[in-house]
Amino acid sequence: MKKHNKTTRKIAFPHMTSLFITTLLLSLVGLLFVFEASSVNALQNFDNSFYFLNLQVRWFVIGFAVLLAFAFFDYKKLYYVAFPFFGIVLVLLVAVLIPSIGQKIGGARRWIDLGFFALQPSEFAKLAIIMYLSSWFLHKEKSRFLPFISLVGILMFLILLQPDMGTAIIVFGLCVIMYFFSGENILYLLVLLPTAVAGFIGLIIAAPYRMQRITAFLDPSKDPQGVGYHINQILISLSNGGFLGEGFGASRQKYLFLPEAHTDSIFAIVGEEFGFVGGVLLIFLYGFLLYNLYAIYQKTSDRFGKLLIGAIFVFFGLQILTNLGGMVSLLPLTGVPLPFISYGGSHMLVSCILIGIAMNIARKAHA
Repeated sequence: MKKHNKTTRKIAFPHMTSLFITTLLLSLVGLLFVFEASSVNALQNFDNSFYFLNLQVRWFVIGFAVLLAFAFFDYKKLYYVAFPFFGIVLVLLVAVLIPSIGQKIGGARRWIDLGFFALQPSEFAKLAIIMYLSSWFLHKEKSRFLPFISLVGILMFLILLQPDMGTAIIVFGLCVIMYFFSGENILYLLVLLPTAVAGFIGLIIAAPYRMQRITAFLDPSKDPQGVGYHINQILISLSNGGFLGEGFGASRQKYLFLPEAHTDSIFAIVGEEFGFVGGVLLIFLYGFLLYNLYAIYQKTSDRFGKLLIGAIFVFFGLQILTNLGGMVSLLPLTGVPLPFISYGGSHMLVSCILIGIAMNIARKAHA
């Protein structure tokens, strides 16, 4: 038994270390490009080119402190806090909709201003659903599908009221894939998925701005100064970058041409300054991150740990694919941030917590 434990720890250690180093590299690249993409905006609006960088550095430090804490916190104890944490997140998702509490920016009410921190409950909903479903699916139960659908429906409803279609899609994808991972009867999913697709199509048709995004996705040239402006500016950034890029600091799109340059659209600035080569290197880092998560999943025998690490793998995979797919016009733009690269405190904290949990699973799952 001792020999087995020693062997599995030796196997886990490289993946744990690789996960930490890759996350650190991505976060440092993120700090660099948050400054690059936001400096003009920050100077114009706050008279300080380093405004957004200073905030992101703060979340970088806090995020990595939290990451290390979770790396050494026994992940099995998350089972006992999953339900109360999920309850707190549901309360926050309701609270953010109250005008006197929720902060409205760009037509969406997604943030709660705490003074020192603008909390985004929908980001923490991703963490909450991973923890809660991992705990719930730990043991087999009969007649679970209807409660599962009710839970997902309530969560989706609250997120869509903000409105936040991108996060709703990520959360829905997480829930469905976790249900599949749990070994439940997948025949139910064959009924759920067509219904869900029809529901999403209905939501798109019901909201003109969502329909306009689909129109812009299908034909970006149709209204280049209107609904197609954002995707066109992204494509201009990437085309300007070419193979090797314009060079560090040489982006022209950051001069307030590209919307959300330091948040959702930051990959366009990466592509403009470092070209196809820079974009591929960044994607390689993400691929290496996902490889290590998958390797930990493969080597984890504990059911709770396996559900958690599988969900963490899916979380990062969905976030990366959704963001990059929108950047290269393979998917409609949804406002989903790029992990560790895009500006944002809530997303940085959640991502670091999940990496910390993954490192802990790698370290302790076979102990």
